[in-house]
Amino acid sequence: MSGKLYVVPTPIGNLKDITLRALEVLQAVDLIAAEDTRQSLKLLNHFNIKKPLISYHKFNENIKSDNIIESLIEGKNIALVSDAGTPGISDPGSVIIKRCIQENIPFEVLTGATAVTTALVYSGLDTTKFLFRGFLPRDNKDRKQVIEDIKNRPETLVFYEAPHRLQKTLEFLFENLGDRKIALCRELTKLHEEIIRVSLKEAIEYYTLNAPKGEFVLIIEGKSDEEIKREVEAEWQELTIEEHIKKYMSEGYNKKDAVKMVTKDRGISKSEVYKYSINL
Repeated sequence: MSGKLYVVPTPIGNLKDITLRALEVLQAVDLIAAEDTRQSLKLLNHFNIKKPLISYHKFNENIKSDNIIESLIEGKNIALVSDAGTPGISDPGSVIIKRCIQENIPFEVLTGATAVTTALVYSGLDTTKFLFRGFLPRDNKDRKQVIEDIKNRPETLVFYEAPHRLQKTLEFLFENLGDRKIALCRELTKLHEEIIRVSLKEAIEYYTLNAPKGEFVLIIEGKSDEEIKREVEAEWQELTIEEHIKKYMSEGYNKKDAVKMVTKDRGISKSEVYKYSINL
């Protein structure tokens, strides 16, 4: 009978945020696979847990997944941990989870600390819908592609960023998103935790004068309904009513629906719009 893989979230800063369930699992498993064994050893020593550790990071993920699968098949129970937060969320973990699914090996994901939701609530921005993109790619072409895909989305945007890349990232976001509201959440749950709620332009100015320190979560407001409405209006304001109807029909709508949409866009009577559609 095969063993079981446990995906164990660890505190993002304050060690007291560890769950009783996580401690129970870490005490019970045969082996712990850690993103950085030195970091994990600090956590284990703090709670007096003595277990064998192996490294499992993004540079050896594929090779080590083979070894872990072999150990699981042999019947060993293994815990997977990252430096902070939940493995698989901008940290190694997805490869071994896919392998467990393929090999029909049981695994369990524990709940625990995560920087995404903590920062999102701190931000004061819309929490009903959000889009998490982790770290932006370093290559400018790839960064451009990511931002093009999401810049018109109404959801609150969430990114991770390291201090040495923060200023460049803020400038990139300002250039591509405009001067939106942003909450910069730094060193969450740690002694020097700091939340700054400003605009992107103000954030750039602030960190020009103050060197960023610690890991950041960036929470940025999505495209507002007002902005979306203005852009939609700009697309048809120069059109005649007839051209406006044709525009929707060219996009695949039938004439009846096009008339309804033009009526809604322009805020005029349906009968007024209908007159322009008769000969179309």
